[in-house]
Amino acid sequence: MKTFVTFGQSHTHRVNQNTFDRDCVAVIEAPTAARGRELAFEFFGPQFCFSYFEEQWVEEDQLHYFPRGYIRVNGIKDEDGASCFGPGGTPQ
Repeated sequence: MKTFVTFGQSHTHRVNQNTFDRDCVAVIEAPTAARGRELAFEFFGPQFCFSYFEEQWVEEDQLHYFPRGYIRVNGIKDEDGASCFGPGGTPQ
């Protein structure tokens, strides 16, 4: 199950060699929605804006606000080992 995490204007974090900020969406892979939110706090502390569970996230309504697209925090990486992907799943 995926948890999508967004950040406020002044929230900037560095996790797994990636920078998370207001221009991207963090994607956390977890077995349950509750564990995904728990991991969001483990990775980012209390400094993130919102967390959405997979069934709540509507890509076409929300992704255009995040020009850097998705950044995976954990979980399976793309075949080429990339951990970042932009709108529509395009690697950055």
